[in-house]
Amino acid sequence: MKKEKIWQFLKGLIAPVIICVLILIAVLFIINHKNASDTQEAVVPYSYEGGEDTVVLENDKLKLEMDPVTTQFTLTVKETGKVWKSNPDNAANDAVALPEEKANLQSPLIMSYSVVTGLETTYNTFAYSTSNQIYNITQDGDSIRVDYSLGDVIKEYVIPPVITKDALDGWLDKMDKEAVNFIQQYYKKYDINKLGKKDEANKDELLANYPLLADNVIYVLRDKTKENVRKKMEKAFEEAGYTYDDFQADKANDLSVKDSDKPVFNVSVIYKLDGNDLVVEVPMKDLQYKSDSPIYTLTPLPYFGAGGQDEEGYMLVPEGGGATINFNNGKVSQSSYYTNVYGWDMCLSRDAVVHNTRAYYGVFGVAEGNDSFICVLEDGSPYASIQADISGKNNSYNYVNAVYSICQREKYDVGDIANSEVYEYVPSLPDETLTRRYTFINSGSYVDMAKEYGTYLQDKYGDSLSMNSDTSAPVAIEIVGAIDKVKQILGLPVKRPLKLTSYNEASNIVKELSDSGVENMSVKLTGWCNGGVDQKLLKSAKTIGALGSKKDLKNLVKTGEETGSKVYLDGITQYANDSNLLDGFFSYRDAAKFISKEQAKLYEYSHITYAQRENSDHLYYLLHTKLAMSIADKFAGTAASYGAGVSYQDIGKDLSSDFYRKNIQSRQSVKGLQEEELKKVQSEGTPIMINMGNDYAVPYASMVTGMDLRGSEYTILDQCVPFYQIAVHGRVNYTGDSINIGGNQENEVLYSAEYGAGLHFTFMNESSFATQKTLYTDYYGATYSAWKDKMVDIYTRYNKELGHTFNQEMVDHENITEDLSRTQYADGTNVYVNYGYSDAQTPDGKTVPARDYLVVR
Repeated sequence: MKKEKIWQFLKGLIAPVIICVLILIAVLFIINHKNASDTQEAVVPYSYEGGEDTVVLENDKLKLEMDPVTTQFTLTVKETGKVWKSNPDNAANDAVALPEEKANLQSPLIMSYSVVTGLETTYNTFAYSTSNQIYNITQDGDSIRVDYSLGDVIKEYVIPPVITKDALDGWLDKMDKEAVNFIQQYYKKYDINKLGKKDEANKDELLANYPLLADNVIYVLRDKTKENVRKKMEKAFEEAGYTYDDFQADKANDLSVKDSDKPVFNVSVIYKLDGNDLVVEVPMKDLQYKSDSPIYTLTPLPYFGAGGQDEEGYMLVPEGGGATINFNNGKVSQSSYYTNVYGWDMCLSRDAVVHNTRAYYGVFGVAEGNDSFICVLEDGSPYASIQADISGKNNSYNYVNAVYSICQREKYDVGDIANSEVYEYVPSLPDETLTRRYTFINSGSYVDMAKEYGTYLQDKYGDSLSMNSDTSAPVAIEIVGAIDKVKQILGLPVKRPLKLTSYNEASNIVKELSDSGVENMSVKLTGWCNGGVDQKLLKSAKTIGALGSKKDLKNLVKTGEETGSKVYLDGITQYANDSNLLDGFFSYRDAAKFISKEQAKLYEYSHITYAQRENSDHLYYLLHTKLAMSIADKFAGTAASYGAGVSYQDIGKDLSSDFYRKNIQSRQSVKGLQEEELKKVQSEGTPIMINMGNDYAVPYASMVTGMDLRGSEYTILDQCVPFYQIAVHGRVNYTGDSINIGGNQENEVLYSAEYGAGLHFTFMNESSFATQKTLYTDYYGATYSAWKDKMVDIYTRYNKELGHTFNQEMVDHENITEDLSRTQYADGTNVYVNYGYSDAQTPDGKTVPARDYLVVR
């Protein structure tokens, strides 16, 4: 009985013991894991050991000559003799710039780093690298590699850090009295037998740091000796015969660790010549920094081609189709230009949105006189923002550059426990390379710059950007199927699809427009499945009963074929709107993750306060990249099964990373995945329609709708130009915003005429009253019956006068006056557009009516 009780007692201990052991293992794991993550190798600075001879890189087109002391360089275009400079001349004496800005002007690279509180600090290579000779230059065949260390590092001077009394006396005997008195005050004497109280307490540490102390009286250089003092000491020791070998021997006796609290960063820049191009690379795998001070931004060649106050020229920026900023335009009270390439990364949270900046292509340039260059951002473009400014603000130069966001960050809400903001940064960087290509052009015309960019795109994408054979103006007809409206069911508010246009009604619209002479239609059917315009998760596309049957939908596609039109089924593939488990959406599993590892939950933003509408009904999620791409691929198959094209509402427009721990996707990798999917769908013969038209998606699209033609006409800009459109016109069809539901119908037609765009209209069969008491008042002007005749009139004239230009290249453009522009095509057709409210005269005397266009063949 006693044994049985003992056994029962021991059995009762088994579970607690096991739990205690598991807890102990977990604690040990956490401690060891933390220690492993906290232990970081120090960033070892580079050291320049080269000479002062110019480093030269040359081919039959270009010659690059780099000053090894500053790493600044000149690049000569051999055909014209034009010399482009990495940094402006005489920057050190700029009368406008402050000392820090002068250092920036003399730097071929600028970087910033950040800390956990979000505080950002800027380093430039002039003050924090080359001046201290903590860099290195390596030439390997057709490339030059510059390895920069950037940090507030005290330069290593050839003076003894630790030396015995006898050895120091030997060197001092060779110096004059003034030098001896000067040097002695910067060394501290240590005698093991005569240590002071403080040193006696640290005796073991002193012996560990300076083993010579055990048998010798020694002198140790004081830590706080300033750089100018060290430089003077170095000269005195050099004159006494002290060599670098002597320094290395003395340095070996100094075992003290003198780690600075100030961070050091290693960044490498590689320059290559490729025909008429300069290619600049920054390998991300070679970026070195400590986790508590990650690199936040990098700006290679921030002032390449910068124009001074006595120079004439302009900067080209990717605002809308393109825009120019004249050198020294005097708009010093205006904000500098800034835009995000491909817009905002939706996997980075933000508290408020005042204005969304975006460029759908990564190109900028500079023109001076009869010479210019364009810089095309290649790999790494999704991390880039393009910025430009004029002289007279921070310095005397006009410049444009691209800055890369390196370590993205997420802000934590810790307002209840901390006074300062707290940020978390991405834990590691992808093995990618930031690559940009400078192409030099023997012309100062933005038209020639655009043509050069067009040649680049044609070489890159080949047949995907071949000339089309259209003989009539393309027109995009968006037909809205269903929206959602809240209805009372058994006393409860429930969202239900509200029919605006059935499949059969859409067929009738297409047929009527065709019978009215509208040709070359691309019909986008929006809100046709999964609940309507606010489409639920698209794992499978389910038609909406109120719109008709699948047979009706197939008949719509057939009507398109019979009228020579193409029907595209529109879908959202990267987001989950108003979806739950019943729709196949489980947010924990399917949503992308922010850097903070929270689900990528997204909100609309108030037009009044600009803050998130967290109480809004319109909450939606960004999907995991893998799931989003799977949906995109399956959706293309669904569209093809109906005989239709696929219209991606978000691919080719939105580009977002995903910080899901098990499968992190950088924005660059997602760009590659989108491009691969578009290429695959195109190769399978399914026509593709996209919105906006990011440059990597355009070559695979049959139609691009909603292309931003004019952008935001910021005051610092001097003129808007169709740079991107010149590059792609005649090779892809594109439209601006929808004419009948846009802000200014007249302007949309004029923009289309100037920028060589097709026309875009949005229709529904129901009257505008159907959208009352819904969130879809944007469709108020979309009633087909009210717009049909006007739309046919606009199209008929546009097609009659401009239809023949859509299989031609755009060869010239000019802004004749502030209100009058001219666009020219390969066959000599000129299109004059008058934005003014009074008639305008062309240079050859023709009259362009107010708020109208004139085509001259």
